[in-house]
Amino acid sequence: MKKFSISDIEGLTGIKAHTIRAWESRYNLVPPKRTSTNIRYYDEDDLKMLLNIVTLNENGYKISKIAEMGPKQIGDLVAQLKMNWNNDSVQLLNLSDATVAYDEVTFSQVLAGCVAQMGLVNTMDTVLFPFMRKVGMLWQTGAIDPSHEHFASSLIRDRLIVEIDRVEKPQIEAPKRFLLFLPEDELRETGLLFARYLLKKCGHDILYLGSEVPYTDLKKVTESYHPDFAFIVLTSLNLGKNINKVIGRVMDYIDVPLIVAGSLIAEFDILVNDQLTPLKNVCDMVDFLEDL
Repeated sequence: MKKFSISDIEGLTGIKAHTIRAWESRYNLVPPKRTSTNIRYYDEDDLKMLLNIVTLNENGYKISKIAEMGPKQIGDLVAQLKMNWNNDSVQLLNLSDATVAYDEVTFSQVLAGCVAQMGLVNTMDTVLFPFMRKVGMLWQTGAIDPSHEHFASSLIRDRLIVEIDRVEKPQIEAPKRFLLFLPEDELRETGLLFARYLLKKCGHDILYLGSEVPYTDLKKVTESYHPDFAFIVLTSLNLGKNINKVIGRVMDYIDVPLIVAGSLIAEFDILVNDQLTPLKNVCDMVDFLEDL
């Protein structure tokens, strides 16, 4: 069974370490275990209980009242809350719990429930993009393993492909041609697949190349496909902090306007020009496409 430090628990639950210690000292809530050398740690059962406590606390239950409940009562109340697919904070914790446990059934149920109730756009905006940012941060800090990130990303990718296949592309006058790809060292397709969904829903034509497309191939593709726009998504910290250099290199190989989205666009100052459109969030993406 995996062991978690209090800093791991802080990252996974969103609750500060000093708050967790206060719950322990005042209410004896989820006391940590100790190694033979007296180092504090939490196991997977402790993490699940803390996630349940956080879920109740964020939905109006006071810690003092939660402390009076037994594990079954806590579990029953959380199970009721988890059926509210519109509650994004609950579903974020639900996805975190399922990811740590490699629980594919629960993870897929959350995705399906959220999409059915909120639609894919709202689900991406309020649940999945925040969740993927959290997973990326936890991976970088070592709170979860790379396999956890791959597990979650794979299931989200599968769901997006299902939603893309369900879209009946409308016939519009003068559809634009979009070239969608990720540059070298960028692996995460979640944002790019979502862009593909939005573009198909709007009736535009798409050439989707996927991840890690070599720079040297871009010129050949643009000369052959003749897109109106190129579209990339930047999220990987492997790209480094000089995002403008990455964008500039892409633009060196294409001769069409470039649209750039992704979490890194919101974190860094992008040098905008007539051929470059940065989109910082889901609303920006939707608004841009509606204005075409």
